[in-house]
Amino acid sequence: MSTPTPTTALARRWRLEIDMSDTKDGSDWQLVPGVTAFTPAAEPNLEEQGEYEGEGWASNTKTGQSWELGVTINRKINDQAKTYHPTHEALRRAAFGWGSASEVHLRYMDRNGLPEAYEGTTLVTWAPSGGEYTALDQVELTLTGTGPLQLIDNPLAA
Repeated sequence: MSTPTPTTALARRWRLEIDMSDTKDGSDWQLVPGVTAFTPAAEPNLEEQGEYEGEGWASNTKTGQSWELGVTINRKINDQAKTYHPTHEALRRAAFGWGSASEVHLRYMDRNGLPEAYEGTTLVTWAPSGGEYTALDQVELTLTGTGPLQLIDNPLAA
């Protein structure tokens, strides 16, 4: 039996879904289509705690964590019904909401079923890209985590 050759993962491996249920209990996950760029970040807050006893060596401790997704989407429409895609509209509405209406429960995972998968709640910043007359209608989303980003089992795993 031969050893498989490792390959490099592609950036387009990510799949983004939002919970469209009224209760945000994860009972109605729907795809956010049209993603053209996806940049996850989960930055720790590190505080220096060096002491004389460290003989000049720095010592740090993690005191917090924040997370954010930078996402660009091609805006999807139904030109017959004159509507935008429901998940795109849910994100846009949340960007203009207050309190719980401004929060979106989401998850993202490796679309090929690899183990990397996450779930959390975010606030939405919605920024249309604009452009020339030949440009696609794109929106830059900043999804800022509010609360923990949970590691989950990938629902697409075999």
